[in-house]
Amino acid sequence: MSKPSGSIRRKNKHRAKRTVKERARLEVPVGQVEVCFPANLSTKKEVLAQEVADAAGWSLDELGDYRVVRKNLDARRRPVKVLWMVEVAQKGHALPALEIPNWHVDVIAEKAPEIIIVGAGPAGLFAALECLDQGFRPIIIERGVDVRQRRRDLVKITRDHAVNPDSNYCFGEGGAGTYSDGKLYTRSHKRGDIRSALECLVAFGADPDILVEAHPHIGTNKLPGIIQSMREAIVEAGGEVHFGCRMVDLEAENGAIQAIHWLQLDDEIPVRRACEAVILATGHSAKDVFRLIHDKGWTVEAKPFALGVRVEHPQALIDQVQYHGEERGDWLPPAAYKLVCQVDGRGVHSFCMCPGGIIAPCATEQDQVVTNGWSPSKRNNPFANAGMVVQIDEEIWKQSGFTGPLAGLEFQRMVERNCWEAAGKSQCAPAQRLLDFIDGDDGKVSKDLPKCSYVPGVVSVNLKTLLPDSIAKPLAEGLRAFGRKMPAFLHPDAILVAPESRTSSPVRIPRDATSLEHPDVEGLYPCGEGGGYAGGILSAALDGTRVVQMLASKRRSKNT
Repeated sequence: MSKPSGSIRRKNKHRAKRTVKERARLEVPVGQVEVCFPANLSTKKEVLAQEVADAAGWSLDELGDYRVVRKNLDARRRPVKVLWMVEVAQKGHALPALEIPNWHVDVIAEKAPEIIIVGAGPAGLFAALECLDQGFRPIIIERGVDVRQRRRDLVKITRDHAVNPDSNYCFGEGGAGTYSDGKLYTRSHKRGDIRSALECLVAFGADPDILVEAHPHIGTNKLPGIIQSMREAIVEAGGEVHFGCRMVDLEAENGAIQAIHWLQLDDEIPVRRACEAVILATGHSAKDVFRLIHDKGWTVEAKPFALGVRVEHPQALIDQVQYHGEERGDWLPPAAYKLVCQVDGRGVHSFCMCPGGIIAPCATEQDQVVTNGWSPSKRNNPFANAGMVVQIDEEIWKQSGFTGPLAGLEFQRMVERNCWEAAGKSQCAPAQRLLDFIDGDDGKVSKDLPKCSYVPGVVSVNLKTLLPDSIAKPLAEGLRAFGRKMPAFLHPDAILVAPESRTSSPVRIPRDATSLEHPDVEGLYPCGEGGGYAGGILSAALDGTRVVQMLASKRRSKNT
């Protein structure tokens, strides 16, 4: 959306506190103003019009067209207020035309250079779109199935406790993000053009509101259609997408990539394809890829991450706390929270908070339990959940006897397997009431468990004895600290479900800061969450775009 030239922002205190004489008049006929008023009035058009006019310093008769370009909330005290940026025009003047995002590229040339992309998550898909823009033919290989067929394998996890190691919540078209909420806010503002990435998603079917909301969110129910549209556009423009193809090897000669090998899983036919560039966008759960790189003698590094549990509360409780007892109504979204503290110098924090969401089973192997959270677009489920995690680093995994570049990965696997065994070697998850977990130094097994959104089911376990002390002790103290900040957090029906272990990759595949290539292998580009360079849908998408732009720049330099 273009910004009008000479745009001037004016803050507006609530109009009841201002007089006409105090108004700072907007000095241009088209500009931007900030309005702030009680959220329960935001659905009333006449109130909004008056607020916008007041903020511009105009009478209501002078006010022309206006539209909200940025939405935020101020929920620090009651009443909760909306804090909106509004583009406004004086009567007789027009707002700039609203640009509707679209994506189009001509079919690429028959002899366009090929770029192999391993993984069809956000990093891989956005890399493929950028390849087309740069005149490359993207060849995506994805170990999982297409986004529609994945649903059958997800049902098998919840119904039959059967995990397909190549098609699950983490692997398949769209990657882990497809069925994991669709949050789009990121702190990666220096890594790329966030606005362009959001507009790209809108072009493929996302609600335009994501361009306006301060914390945009698509919703797990809407993401599959958007992902499918992206793939169809890639194929129509000349790209290739191969599902059910697991990478099994990479060939390099004289320090440069030469070929990739994959296995077609449906017929077990091996494929070798010569190539000069491979973008490795395999996600944070492709443990076999980390081991492959390590076994080939190419550098990989252990990387700090975070691990803990999912905590679930009634959403109505979180609403009551965050909105200070104010009625939520249709004018307020389901409330979220963000909590962080230090316990003996180690960070404990909330992660991936899902208002109106569910806890989902996200194992990628049969002998492990992994949990994650997501929300539908309306965020209208009765529960709120969030990861409650402890920072994990070399000090912690060494205490459990793990060393070397894959030490964090092995520590993660140990915890996930222990949880699987504790829950009866099924996709049920070990769980405990929050108050029982923090009860004294040792906690206690919950006699019963409250209703929980985790569909495969939960098993009552004393998590204090299941999780390593290096996690359980700081986690318990962190939860107590959060209860002091937010007393209702320590609710009798709050439940902990273990483990939340896939917050980020426990391994980094290094890359040169300038070329973005692996330091040992020219033409190999670690990318996204699997390389350790992103932390969510949007940052992974931006990294995929950035890698292709760097690759294209290098090719142009070679040809000049």
